Amino acid sequence: MVQHVEQNLQLMTKRAVKAENSATKLKQENALLQVQLKNYKTENEALKSGQSASLAAVKQNADLALQNLLTVITNSQSSIKQLVSGAESLQLVADLLKSIDRISEMSEDGQ
Repeated sequence: MVQHVEQNLQLMTKRAVKAENSATKLKQENALLQVQLKNYKTENEALKSGQSASLAAVKQNADLALQNLLTVITNSQSSIKQLVSGAESLQLVADLLKSIDRISEMSEDGQ
């Protein structure tokens, strides 16, 4: 009976040692996973910040493009007004030249 109890005690000791080794390994694995989780959280925050920075850069570029487009529109409107004014002036000169032709034709007929 004593021998049987000793065998049971040895088996229980082996199981306890195994359980302690397993617990130690699980604690180490848990610590490693905690470090990985912290790194992933940090990386996630960095990616979110980068995304916000990229979005801000895109918005800034769009605003700059809009300002440039408005400048081009304003300048083209001014150029179009100048062209229309120039065309009107040329039309006036053409009308004057026609009138001179008529006047000179009338003068030649009257002489």
